[in-house]
Amino acid sequence: MNTATRLPAAPIRLLVVDDHTLFRRGLTALLSRDPAVQVVGDAADAGEALRRAQELQPDVILLDNHLPGVNGVDALPALREAAPSAHILMLTVSEDAADLAAALRGGAAGYLLKTIEGDALITAIQRAMQGDSIVAPEMMNKLVAACRGAAAMPAAAGAAPAPSPSAPKTAHAAIASLSPREREILIGIVRGASNKEIARQHGIAETTVKIHVQHVLRKLNVASRVHAAVIAAESGLL
Repeated sequence: MNTATRLPAAPIRLLVVDDHTLFRRGLTALLSRDPAVQVVGDAADAGEALRRAQELQPDVILLDNHLPGVNGVDALPALREAAPSAHILMLTVSEDAADLAAALRGGAAGYLLKTIEGDALITAIQRAMQGDSIVAPEMMNKLVAACRGAAAMPAAAGAAPAPSPSAPKTAHAAIASLSPREREILIGIVRGASNKEIARQHGIAETTVKIHVQHVLRKLNVASRVHAAVIAAESGLL
């Protein structure tokens, strides 16, 4: 009989970047209650964030956009260079489509609003660590509009590529290739649901959802859930 016990997973190491001291401290206190994450540092501006990111090499950086001096979006390239393995999640009050598009082009792993619930934020952090791209459900329509408007702009590494002028026709063909179950999974992705939430909704195993998601991404010829959601929205799936 094997008596070996599985060691608990190491907590996700976070760097919190926000210029509002009370919000930063409150967020740190909130996140620190969950054993799945560990806030290893914080910063109030882009310069301090760069120094802390290089020093700490966090797993995830929660980055506000409205920072003094250099905006969070403008700091993305330097932060990615300072901490190459970190997943950067924008956490902001800005619902501006231009900010959303710039963040994704700059390589952010996701774009979240400060209205997000604490449990949902923890889930987003965990999904970012798994390689998912996360966009606040409230921003999905703006994401589609931003991608349409930026169709001629080159996408940065890690960002969701903008659809080409012929994308709608290609999108319809790709969507048509999906099975009924894969369409259901894609609708869940568009709505910002996690694999666990999709599994619960349809009464299937989470591992089955993961397999379906891989099939959807392959059939749509995309690398991220965000880009899959853009194609689905462009095709009028919802």
